[in-house]
Amino acid sequence: MRQSLLLRLLCGAALAASIALTGPLAAFAEEKPAAAAAEEKPFDPANVNTFSGAFLAARTADFDKDYKTAVALYKIALQFDPTNSDVKQRLMVTHLMNGDFEEGVKFADALKNDPAVERITSVVRGMEAIRKREYKSAEKILAYSGPNDLDRMMNDLLLAWAKFGDGKPKEALKLISGMKGPEWLAIFKNYHAGALAAAAGDKVTARARLNDAILDRNGASAAPDTFLRAVMALARLEAREGNKQKALDAISVGDNFIASYAPLKALRQSIEAGEKQEQQVRTAAQGAAAVLFSIGGALNREGAEDIVSLYLQTARALDPDSDDVLVLLGGLAESEKNPEKAIEYYRAVPEKSPMRRISELQLGINLADTGKVKDAETHLQELIDADPSDLRSYLALGSVLSEAKDYKAMASLYDKAVAAIGAVPARNHWSIFFQRGIAYERLKEWDKAEPNFRKALELNPDQPQVLNYLGYSWVDMNLNLDEGLDMIRKAVSLKPDDGYIVDSLGWAYFRLNRFQDAVAELERAAELKAGDPTINDHLGDAYWRVGRKLEATFQWNRALGLNPEEAEIPKIKLKIENGLPELKKTDPASAEAKEDKPAENTSPESKAADRKS
Repeated sequence: MRQSLLLRLLCGAALAASIALTGPLAAFAEEKPAAAAAEEKPFDPANVNTFSGAFLAARTADFDKDYKTAVALYKIALQFDPTNSDVKQRLMVTHLMNGDFEEGVKFADALKNDPAVERITSVVRGMEAIRKREYKSAEKILAYSGPNDLDRMMNDLLLAWAKFGDGKPKEALKLISGMKGPEWLAIFKNYHAGALAAAAGDKVTARARLNDAILDRNGASAAPDTFLRAVMALARLEAREGNKQKALDAISVGDNFIASYAPLKALRQSIEAGEKQEQQVRTAAQGAAAVLFSIGGALNREGAEDIVSLYLQTARALDPDSDDVLVLLGGLAESEKNPEKAIEYYRAVPEKSPMRRISELQLGINLADTGKVKDAETHLQELIDADPSDLRSYLALGSVLSEAKDYKAMASLYDKAVAAIGAVPARNHWSIFFQRGIAYERLKEWDKAEPNFRKALELNPDQPQVLNYLGYSWVDMNLNLDEGLDMIRKAVSLKPDDGYIVDSLGWAYFRLNRFQDAVAELERAAELKAGDPTINDHLGDAYWRVGRKLEATFQWNRALGLNPEEAEIPKIKLKIENGLPELKKTDPASAEAKEDKPAENTSPESKAADRKS
C-alpha cells in the first residue's frame, strides 16, 4: 500500500484531528484572520494585555510555524483564562512542535483525561515513560484498543520496545510477530523486529527479519526511510559478524532502490575500510524513537507537515543524535521557508554520521536562502573538492549559482561535473546534462545547450522537465515545431497537474497563434498555480488575442500584484495601459509575435528548473 493511503489513515485518526485547533475557540480564531495577518510584525508578548489579543497573535504565529512565539503568546492567553482547555491543548502541541518535549509532557499529563487530545497525550506520556525507563508504566499508558490500523501499529511497536527495555525481548518479538493488519504493515514489522533482535543479540532472527524488510519492494516504496534503515542495519550486522561481502550485498540492494545515496556510500566505505560497526538502535529509547521516525518518514509529504513534525520532534527527544531524524526535520523547516531553522538541524547531525554529507549539502543551499550566497558557494565548493565524484555536490552548488544568475560559473561547474562522470553516463546522470543545458541556454549558446538536453533525454526519455524545456525552446525559436509541441504534450501527459508544464503548452500554442487552444491550457495552468505571476500574465495575453480584453486587463493587474520579476513590471504596466499591438498576418514566430513574449525564455517551468537537483 502506498504512502498516500497511510496518510489518509492517519488523517482519519483522532491524533490528526487533535493537532488542528478545535473546540469553541476554533471559530473565534478564524474571526479576524485578515487583521492578524495584516500585522507586519508579530505581537511583542510584553505588550499584549487581553485574552483575545494574546490568542489571535498566538494563532497567527502557530499558523506561520513560529512555535517559539506561539508558545509565549499562548502562555499569556492562559494567564487570562487558566482553565481554558483549548489553549492548554495548543500550548502542549506548540511546545512539542518547538522541540520543548519536557514542557509538552507537563501539559500531556494535565490533559491525559481530555478525549480531544487523547492520542497525543498517550503517545507523549508513553514515550516519556520509556525515556525515564519506567517500562511497566509505559505499557499501561500505551495500551490501545481503537479501530485505526496506523495508531494500533504505532502503539504495538512502542509496547514491544517497552518490553525490550523491561528485559523481555522474547515477549517483544512475539508481540511484533502477532501484529495483524494491512499489507503495508510488513515493512514496519520486519524492520522493528530485526532491529530489536539485533539489539537483544539474537543475530539469527535479526538477519532473517531484516532480510525480509529489504526484499519488500512495496514496503520500500511506502516507507523508504524505514527501508533504508533496514538496509543499513543488516549491513552493519553482517559487517560486525565478519561477513563483509554480505554486508556490501545488502548495501547494493539499497543502491538499486536509490542510486548515489550518500549514507549508503559512506557506510560502504566504512565497511570496506574494516571499521567497527555499531547499530543505530541499541536501547529501548532509541527503538521507540525509531517507531515515530518510521511513521513520520512514511507520512512525510505536503499536507502532513504538522503530524510529521510532531512525531519527529518527539523522536528526537528520545534519540537526540539520530541523524536521519535531524535531516528530516531540516527538510520540514525548508518546506516551511525557515532556512535558519533548517541550518540548525543540519549542523546538529553528528560529524561521523553517514548522513553528514547530506546535511552539509543542504546546509549550503540554506545558507544561500538566508542571503549568504558567497558563504554558500564557498561551503559547497569545499564539499566538491573533498569528493569530486559526488555529483549531488555539483547540483547543489549549481542551484545556488542559478539562483544568483551566474550562468557562466554554472556552465563551468557542470562541465566539470560531466568530466567527473566519465565516458559512460548512467540514467541518473540526466540531471547533470539537463542543468548544463540550462546554463548554456541562459548564456544564449544554443549550440552547446541543445546537445545537453538531447543527452538528458537519451538517458531518461520520459523526463517531463527535459521534454518541456527542450520542446518549449524549439517552439520559441521556430525550430522543429511539430516535434517540440509533441514533446510538451508528452510532458503534460506525464505530469498533468504541473501548472508550470501546462503553462508551457498554453504558451507554445500562443506562440503558434493558436489562441483558443492557448486560453484553454493557460486557464488550467492558472487553476493549478493560481499565485504565479508569469502564468497570469500569459493568460492575460491569451485573453487579449481572443477579444476578452476586460479579462485580459484583470489578469495583467493580477500578475502585477503577484510580485513578478523586476524586468517584467514595466512590460505588464504597458500592456495594462495599451493592450497588445495588432498581430500582423505573418508566421507564428514572426518578429511581431515575438514582441508578445517576455525577454528571454521566462516560462515558469524554465525558471523552476534552476533549482532542480
